[in-house]
Amino acid sequence: MNGTRILVVDDEPQILRALRTTLRGAGYEVDTASSAEEALADAAMSGPDAVILDLVLPDGTGTDVCRTLREWTEIPILIVSAVGDEKAKIAALDAGADDYVTKPFSIDELLARLRAALRRVDARAEPIITVGDLTIDVERSLLTRDGQQIQLTPHEFRLLLLFARNLGKLLTHQMILDHVWGPAYRAESHYLHVYISQLRRKIEPVPTRPRYLITETGAGYRMMDPGQ
Repeated sequence: MNGTRILVVDDEPQILRALRTTLRGAGYEVDTASSAEEALADAAMSGPDAVILDLVLPDGTGTDVCRTLREWTEIPILIVSAVGDEKAKIAALDAGADDYVTKPFSIDELLARLRAALRRVDARAEPIITVGDLTIDVERSLLTRDGQQIQLTPHEFRLLLLFARNLGKLLTHQMILDHVWGPAYRAESHYLHVYISQLRRKIEPVPTRPRYLITETGAGYRMMDPGQ
């Protein structure tokens, strides 16, 4: 964690001070910004390892900042906002945010979400990914559970790999369809529901009570490690 730099973007001075103090206490280096323009300039200049970003800013939205950052960087972006509207949440996630925490929130939750987002960056380059009892061999496109191979179709494997590389992250329907089937299938949500159901039958101990692939109603899906 030493040397990990976090950019905190919020237009409320007291929140900036509180988050700066908390994050420094947790061992992070912290930069702050109070506007969209300042956030983008700071990100370009200092190259943070992650961004904690408010959704409502005086000169734009966190969604716009997210979209601009994603044009040139894949660093984790955690949206923190009092705006609890589901459409706003999905728009931010579709723009590239890694997760979304609604104010008021507990500091422990925020730090846990931040740690998870930073771990995902390291996991994306791993040739072998382990999630609970599942072992995913990226190079050989193989899945095993407790040493026993599980047969997956190419689309099922790509879907599982997307979830595993984004462990703990809420993935919207649009994001999943874009990555696995391509932009032409954005409206074909039935594809996704069918494949999620098939994948659950193969990886879940009890498919009707999923522990790995969790449904986020109205938003998308999130893969969790049941052992954590």
